[in-house]
Amino acid sequence: MTRLVVVGNGMAGARLVSEVRARDPHIRITVFGAETGRPYNRALLSNVLAGTMTPGQVRMLDAEWYADHAVTALPGVEVTAIDREAQEVLTACGRREPYDVLVLATGSEAVVPPLPGAERAVAFRTMGDCEAILAAAGTARRAVVVGGGLLGVEAARGLAGRGLPVTLLHLADHLMERQLDAEAGLVLGESLAGLGVEIRTGVAVREILDGGVRLAAGTGTAPGPAGAAASPSGAGEPGAGEEVVEADLVVLACGVRPVTRLARDAGLAVARGVVVDDEMRTGDPSVFAIGECAEHDGVVYGLVAPAWEQAAVVADLVTAADKTARYRGSRLVTRLKARGVELAAMGETHLTEDEAEIVRFSHRARGTYRKLVIRDGRLVGAILLGETPAVGTVTRLFDHGGPLPADRAGLLFPGLAGGAAADSPVRMPDTARVCQCNNVTKGRIRSCWESGARDVAAVAAATRATTGCGSCRDAVEGIVGWLREQEGIPA
Repeated sequence: MTRLVVVGNGMAGARLVSEVRARDPHIRITVFGAETGRPYNRALLSNVLAGTMTPGQVRMLDAEWYADHAVTALPGVEVTAIDREAQEVLTACGRREPYDVLVLATGSEAVVPPLPGAERAVAFRTMGDCEAILAAAGTARRAVVVGGGLLGVEAARGLAGRGLPVTLLHLADHLMERQLDAEAGLVLGESLAGLGVEIRTGVAVREILDGGVRLAAGTGTAPGPAGAAASPSGAGEPGAGEEVVEADLVVLACGVRPVTRLARDAGLAVARGVVVDDEMRTGDPSVFAIGECAEHDGVVYGLVAPAWEQAAVVADLVTAADKTARYRGSRLVTRLKARGVELAAMGETHLTEDEAEIVRFSHRARGTYRKLVIRDGRLVGAILLGETPAVGTVTRLFDHGGPLPADRAGLLFPGLAGGAAADSPVRMPDTARVCQCNNVTKGRIRSCWESGARDVAAVAAATRATTGCGSCRDAVEGIVGWLREQEGIPA
């Protein structure tokens, strides 16, 4: 009997275990998790912070599932070393677990800048971090979030939505600079300002104090790598030109780094992440790596869909369900989960008009920015900020790489004369992918409905739609509502 050991019981590890068991009921599975308690969907923690979901709603596999599926789960048991020669993993408590196949799903950890007073802040990465932030927010008068990347924006909006005055500090000149161009970052900042978040870009944090953060002298205040720059020397009283931003809650959202120590100590190749091939194997054929700790073709993916695609490939190979399974990389679509702000960004958003065909529309007063990046007649990037019915169509065109219609602007304004059809359930083809994370189409949702799934929860249970990054929930609700109307079922 094959002995499978999984190190890491987060989103990637838990998904792998369920994928393997779905294919083979006999493989012996042992999974170690450094965190105690059930695995949870880390991508949905910003919803917990915002109060739109409870911690229980983002939990994944429970103890009963492991027992029912003959999986040995060891939460809170840290693996400290890999003995590749003996094919065993060693734990902090002295346990030695043999394996035939080892999968590293160790994820990533929060980057904490080397700032004086950093221990006074709370990083935003784990469920424990989320609980600590919520506890502090209950008595805080003001909050500062350091880092204006995706997670920092979500954290700031979540805290502001709870009625807490929030200042968002970011080193770069505009928010989410990895995904957005300067104009989109500016529009996003203005939208957040309208929702109660003060935006400070081009600023570097020098020190975290008991009552706030001290900014380095001479840093900017214009609206707009994630995180604030560290200037750790010279702590003390504010110097000339330095400013203190008051806050009794400081949240760090300064990026993440892959957890690779186990692999590195075991002599496996590590660059930014654990280096893997198209089978997600390391240089040791018995050892795989998936999720945020893995580096495939020079890329470390930090989103849900790639981790789950990788888990499916490894499950196919380990169980021999499909010996030809290969991972070929992912086309990334970043969705912002912040109440009151609609944002989708995908692909090569920073190309210039010298490099690609650019179609752009901006209406700052309405918080709207739409941009298509086209090369060789195909969509290679897009930014859609603000409410727009074009998100589904644009995402499908990006995902499938198909030829674009001659009327480019019609993609940005569906429903106008000559424009593309709006993304309503009526016009959406059954082949349209609704849930990117789980590859769920409209046709599959319709099939579930016809099999008796009469609400979003039932559809989610049958297809896993809405259980990834959560950004497809509105679309799934719309399709279920449309199907209900078709059959005359009251809402």
